[in-house]
Amino acid sequence: MSDRPDGARSIDEILASARGRIDRLAPDQAFAEFCAGATIIDIRPAAQRAEAGEVPGSVVIERNHLEWRLDPASDARLPWADGYDLRPIVICNEGYTSSLAAAALQDLGLLRATDVIGGYQAWRAAGLPTARPEARTAVLAPGAGPAYVVIESGREVSRCAS
Repeated sequence: MSDRPDGARSIDEILASARGRIDRLAPDQAFAEFCAGATIIDIRPAAQRAEAGEVPGSVVIERNHLEWRLDPASDARLPWADGYDLRPIVICNEGYTSSLAAAALQDLGLLRATDVIGGYQAWRAAGLPTARPEARTAVLAPGAGPAYVVIESGREVSRCAS
């Protein structure tokens, strides 16, 4: 490995910095706040949600759209993201990417943004509510891919276009 440029930080340093400024929640704490009106923001890609399931009532905003959908000053924001007093609780698969995402939301001025320690895996292990994506219990924000496939009966699909 070559010498690091001045100012470069490792991902471990970046993660520690992000976590140092957010008040992270255990899954049961996140669930209690969710039941009291906070919003669970699921940033996992469709493939992870398809495999493991979703949090009923969560809002799915894939990571590459997150800041645009929740920034109150953005033309691409969700209609309900119209102020800085939101309480977004970000959840990813294991609680790493969600920490970085919550810190990015705080950079936008959403100072109450946080994440779930251990992510969806810890949520599920704690026995908190989950659902299969086919149940469509999560809300898909614009740009978020569904984690299920609608199969049209009787239709043949070629694996290769000719």
